[in-house]
Amino acid sequence: MPKVTVAKTAGFCFGVDRAVKLAYEAAERYDNVLTLGPIIHNPDVVNDLGSKGVRVIEDLDGVTAADTVIIRSHGVGPDVYEKLLEIGARVVDATCPYVKKIHQIVSERSKAGDIILIAGDKNHPEVRGIVGYAAGKCHVFADADELMKLIRKNCEKFKKSVAILSQTTYNIKLWENCKSLVMDMPNVTVYNTVCAATSKRQSEALELSSQNDVMIIVGGCNSSNTKKLYDICSLNAECHLVENAEGLREIDFSHVRSAGISAGASTPAYIIKEVQNTMTEILTKEEEFNFEEAIEQTFKKIYTGKRVSGIVTAVNPTEVIVDIGTKQTGYIPQSELSSDPNAKPSDVVSVGDEIDVIVTKINDVEGIVYLSKKQVDAQKGYDEIKKAADEGTTVSGVVTNVIKGGIIVVVEGMRVFVPASQTGVRADVSLETLLKQTVNLKIIELNEQRKRAVGSIRKVAAEERAAKRAAFFENAVIGSTVEGEVKSITDYGVFVDVGGVDGLVRKADLTWARIKHPSDVVSVGDHIEVTIKDIDRETGKVSLVYKKQSENPWDIFRNNYELGQVVDATIVSITSFGAFAQIIPGIDGLIHISQIADQRVNNVADFLTVGQTVQAKITECDFEKKRVSLSIRALLPSADETAEAEEADEAEDTAETEPAGESAE
Repeated sequence: MPKVTVAKTAGFCFGVDRAVKLAYEAAERYDNVLTLGPIIHNPDVVNDLGSKGVRVIEDLDGVTAADTVIIRSHGVGPDVYEKLLEIGARVVDATCPYVKKIHQIVSERSKAGDIILIAGDKNHPEVRGIVGYAAGKCHVFADADELMKLIRKNCEKFKKSVAILSQTTYNIKLWENCKSLVMDMPNVTVYNTVCAATSKRQSEALELSSQNDVMIIVGGCNSSNTKKLYDICSLNAECHLVENAEGLREIDFSHVRSAGISAGASTPAYIIKEVQNTMTEILTKEEEFNFEEAIEQTFKKIYTGKRVSGIVTAVNPTEVIVDIGTKQTGYIPQSELSSDPNAKPSDVVSVGDEIDVIVTKINDVEGIVYLSKKQVDAQKGYDEIKKAADEGTTVSGVVTNVIKGGIIVVVEGMRVFVPASQTGVRADVSLETLLKQTVNLKIIELNEQRKRAVGSIRKVAAEERAAKRAAFFENAVIGSTVEGEVKSITDYGVFVDVGGVDGLVRKADLTWARIKHPSDVVSVGDHIEVTIKDIDRETGKVSLVYKKQSENPWDIFRNNYELGQVVDATIVSITSFGAFAQIIPGIDGLIHISQIADQRVNNVADFLTVGQTVQAKITECDFEKKRVSLSIRALLPSADETAEAEEADEAEDTAETEPAGESAE
């Protein structure tokens, strides 16, 4: 039984549904109703509104105060509102609330002096409207490459703040790629303005395309979000874009047993239902398929350059013998067996294997046919590379050579050049470290005439990081403990990769102890356990804590020390008003200048030195303000006590030296 599955989120989104309802309400309530551009990119809806008297206009020329003008869900710039106010026409504002939010962000950040960078199609009406709210520098970019060019050109040294956002229907995978490149840049704030409904629709369609033989995308040919659905689903399956059920009639579905259906945000539910019913009807008829004649001819005609299949009958040290179903014996020399010159024939094939080969030479006199498996593999490799380039998928290969400017990766028998800048290896690390490694890459350039390809390892790494990043923000909870790797160290803190996201551990959150620099605590490459302190999902910034609460010196001090206790303390610094002495690591007590000696102290350094250990009494503990006061003087005897001690000493000395009394005569 044929299977036809419709995506749950297919069809009208909230913003479009609202705009269409407002348009139909306006058609019933007012005369002379106009929409500034088609209300949505769907000809069926536009034509139906037209039958109710709603006309589409492309500009405000000829609009009068007697007209009602509908602003569609894409929104417009402030200049359009000003002109409509000047004309005096009635305005029905159907701008999507999510688009309105973007207008507000751009207006506020632009007035604050930010450079505005917008991901999207510069010719799309939504993007043109967004740009209209920028008071200063504003640029539109299509993908990650254009984003980096804009940043290098306009944001040198990031002296000015940069705000980056996207149109609501931007490709979610491209958006994740863009975000992964800029999230940790200083003075850069990223606003996640891809509509949640768009994101969910794209994710569902992508998953559905991996489960079916064919994907049908329903929507207007001019719809941006519909085209993006088509591009995304084409990565996994055969894909067709139709405006309605009639578009299915011209497509060959003879090979299809299951189909998935998704639809753009501008597609009404009734059109989706018609497509579903028609698709089910077509596949049901296709089940009654015709059997094709598939009789292989006993005698094959072969010629140089022909591709044939054969069975391996023998594997020798220097050649392989193949039965290709002809009277001639087929031989594959070792040099034509594999692109790896070091590979032995027994490493490549075994007796009984069915393989494809190309005829390179025929010797009818000796009854021999020379064959090449290497040429077939190269063609297969090129086909895989071309498919990967067309679909944007990832391929794997082995690094075989390091050459000037990059490396060579062999993918399915085809050589792919990866420039050094696309390897992901730092400039101070040798590319030799990649030799003989299996790597994943994407094809970023393909010369079909010369059958040459250029790949990028860095792009795959960026996408993997983006996927990890998305997973982190979906699952991360403030207060939870995660493992990460120290990526970089600055004067003010440490950046730790906790799974696609570089979180910041500020200097104060590294350790309870007093340190001069964060590098005193950790090193780049260290794997450490940190606690999530704060998450800003809108900007993508994460704050972390490395110091452990169990090691809090104030808790240790509270549990082990008390007021009036005498402690051994080490002088750590001297000031004009006293000295600070460490009681335990992280707790320094102040010995005020008046508490150093039982005499007037003019210069603290005359009595104490850094590193000296002294005995002092705890005279004050303020846990709220985290202050401890110490006193050396409190342990010194008072003047009265000193005088009494001296008198006692003198009395002892007198008693010992006075002669014994004479006896009476």
